[in-house]
Amino acid sequence: MRRELTAKGRATRHRIVEGAAEVLREQGVGSVTLDDVMARTGTSKSQLFHYFPGGKDELLLAVAHYEADQVLEDQQPYLGCLDSWENWERWRDAVVARYEILGDTCPLGSLFLQVGRSTPGARAIVAELMRRWQESLAAGMRALRAAGGPSAEFDVEARAAALLAAIQGGVSILLATGSSAHLRAALDQGLADLRRDLTPAGAVAPR
Repeated sequence: MRRELTAKGRATRHRIVEGAAEVLREQGVGSVTLDDVMARTGTSKSQLFHYFPGGKDELLLAVAHYEADQVLEDQQPYLGCLDSWENWERWRDAVVARYEILGDTCPLGSLFLQVGRSTPGARAIVAELMRRWQESLAAGMRALRAAGGPSAEFDVEARAAALLAAIQGGVSILLATGSSAHLRAALDQGLADLRRDLTPAGAVAPR
């Protein structure tokens, strides 16, 4: 059984994971070595194996956890309070801005294209990320529906899944081309569809 880390130990471990994530985004899993991580984080080999006795695979799994949390954290506070159209618009703007700034170094790209494909156990982390993300979108849709939209005719889970899939497609194209046009279009269309379907009959759909 591994001993509980001290506050200083947790900080050091986090620093190593954060540095490893940066190197992986820049170089890719195939070319990154533990020497690269040690150079970036200023740690010795003995120190690295103290925190990650399983070596590179254990470190990559820790990076997968870190990147998954980062994907959701980058969307806060808006993702956690999608209870109004204004907050949906703020969330949309935050998502677009964040991926435009990060480009090829976004944590989502690292998870999907790097760590998630090559590291045992990472696929389960990605699946859990998608579940948490979809549930946050679904919670926002339920909040809008409770405020006066239709109920039985609107499948919250299916719509949340479709919006999430559209975002992933937009981000994938951004990573491949450098253009956020498709991500913007996916989000704009997704929100337009929500406004149409969650606006009570006879009311004017909000813009």
